[in-house]
Amino acid sequence: MPKIEIMPSILAADMGNLEAAVRLCEQAGADQIHLDIMDGVFVPNISMGPAVVAMINRVTDLPLDVHLMLIRPQQHIEAFAKAGADTILIHIEADCDVEDTLQKIRELGCKAGITVNPPTPVDSIFKTLETGLVDEVLVMSVNPGFGGQSYIADAEAKVAEIRRRYPEMLISIDGGIDLETVKPAAAHGANLFVAGTSLFKAPDMKEAITQMRKTAEAVFNSAI
Repeated sequence: MPKIEIMPSILAADMGNLEAAVRLCEQAGADQIHLDIMDGVFVPNISMGPAVVAMINRVTDLPLDVHLMLIRPQQHIEAFAKAGADTILIHIEADCDVEDTLQKIRELGCKAGITVNPPTPVDSIFKTLETGLVDEVLVMSVNPGFGGQSYIADAEAKVAEIRRRYPEMLISIDGGIDLETVKPAAAHGANLFVAGTSLFKAPDMKEAITQMRKTAEAVFNSAI
């Protein structure tokens, strides 16, 4: 059975003091760090590049889950792999040969992931999943581009269908995840939870991560 993991999204941190934010995540018991990379084309925002990923990699041993919200991710995967990404996720909606790009991610020594946006039907990724090239599926529960958005419950049906077809798959969910929304997300089969605002705004991140993990484990284990 897939393990429950909590991944703080560094996009919600104080960008002027990222090292402190990463240390906080470590001390709070985070399982991985999630990094949202935006190009201002695929999504209407620009965030960070390989240099920031490399800096974070230098100050932590936590795995880095790097989410490329890029129109042409194939042009950048080598730079992010060299910067220290452990997992690189691309979008099914990106302008690239998805299977070829996933293969190259693996050849660079990283785990490969595929991401699906809220408007995109979940069956758009099934052909790709059948290739065996995917280590993680990321289901977006907000429209990507900005933090702090409200959770879109329609994502749960996508998670459930992926879990039904691929029982051992790592399924992450990103967008509006907090102590309440983690319950239905876990009940439908998500096991990796990306949380930004709810963790970085919490009075005690360690307590927030502990409670989120306990809640997810209880619901996931009873539902799956």
